[in-house]
Amino acid sequence: MHKLVKLTGLRWYCTIFAIFLCACSGKNVKETDDYGFEDAEDEAPTQFEEPVVQAPAATAPPERPPVRVALREDVPSSYTVKKGDTLWDISSLFLRDPWLWPEIWYFNPQIDNPHLIYPGDILTLVYVDGKPQLRLSRDDGVTRVIQPSVPGGIKTIKLSPKIREESLAKAIPTIPVSAIEPFLIQPRIVTKEELEAAPYIISSLDQHLVSATGNTVYARNLENAEDVRYNIFRPGRVFRDPKTNRVLGYETTLVSEAKLVNAGDPATMILTRSIRETLNGDRILPAEKGRISYNFLPKAPETTINGQIIALVDAISHSAQRQVVVLNLGEQQGVEVGTVLAIDQAGAEVRDPFARKGFNKVKLPDARAGLLMIFRVFDKVSYGLIMDSTRTVHVNDIVRNPTPAPILSD
Repeated sequence: MHKLVKLTGLRWYCTIFAIFLCACSGKNVKETDDYGFEDAEDEAPTQFEEPVVQAPAATAPPERPPVRVALREDVPSSYTVKKGDTLWDISSLFLRDPWLWPEIWYFNPQIDNPHLIYPGDILTLVYVDGKPQLRLSRDDGVTRVIQPSVPGGIKTIKLSPKIREESLAKAIPTIPVSAIEPFLIQPRIVTKEELEAAPYIISSLDQHLVSATGNTVYARNLENAEDVRYNIFRPGRVFRDPKTNRVLGYETTLVSEAKLVNAGDPATMILTRSIRETLNGDRILPAEKGRISYNFLPKAPETTINGQIIALVDAISHSAQRQVVVLNLGEQQGVEVGTVLAIDQAGAEVRDPFARKGFNKVKLPDARAGLLMIFRVFDKVSYGLIMDSTRTVHVNDIVRNPTPAPILSD
């Protein structure tokens, strides 16, 4: 009994001593986990220090891996831009993958509009830190005039400074203008809601069924109109997603252009330009504003893209180089003007008659058919021009991120 009391007293003394030490250390006593350990980051700061709150570490956006550019074997050291050139053609002279042009293009800050290239400009290939780089140089801005200075016809050269002015319209386009110009203004892609809410032609001044340039027409749902110029269009093809069959948009065909004379219900309009006959029931949209640009840089998409060709333009069964196709990709999928995509034909499914278990089905690899560049983008649909093709292009062909050519030698 004496030993038990002595032991109990000792334990009581140790407990009091431990509490005293904890109080002296200035640390809070708190419950530990089942194993008796505490995380160091859970400890409270000492009484002599202000608590430090650490901000969460900023998450840096993932860096895009460097792209190794493959030059052509017969790459020129310099090239003088000519009228009729396109940026894609010039890029093809230097690169095996023309869409990688931004990777080697050097923007000279001393040149006005350095991203635009004009006939007469000289492109020179140089190497900086072992990497290829294209630089642009223009004339020295000096006009040389040859004229006689003394009797007898001795000619001297007079130099006079001149400011070089270039029109944006004179800059070489990225892709052939003739191939895409009809599609830069029309057609337009609208949603079902836009189509149903659009004003429409109800009649004409003489109640003709067909109207043309100069005729007066009447429209509904323009009583609160704020614009003056309008496009009159007719619904055309319905674009659907090949996999889900969901409607992606309605293609519209431009019929005529009109000027609003008097708003109201009905409103009075005059047809200012006719592309085809205007009929009662044709829909009306405000004319698209802004200048049309033919100059944009080819580039690979920033995200992973997987889509399909859902329609051909001016073709029935197949298309080829310099023809326009429609894709089930738009702004929602991250594509934009200038985006370059590879065109692949899905591999066929064949039977293997030599397999031990009989006629097994085997899917052949997808085959590369060409490249296209997107030049007009809507919400869920876009138009692209086939830039290169080694095989005919069909509806339902696959479009995806292009793969750079391999570097054969350093």
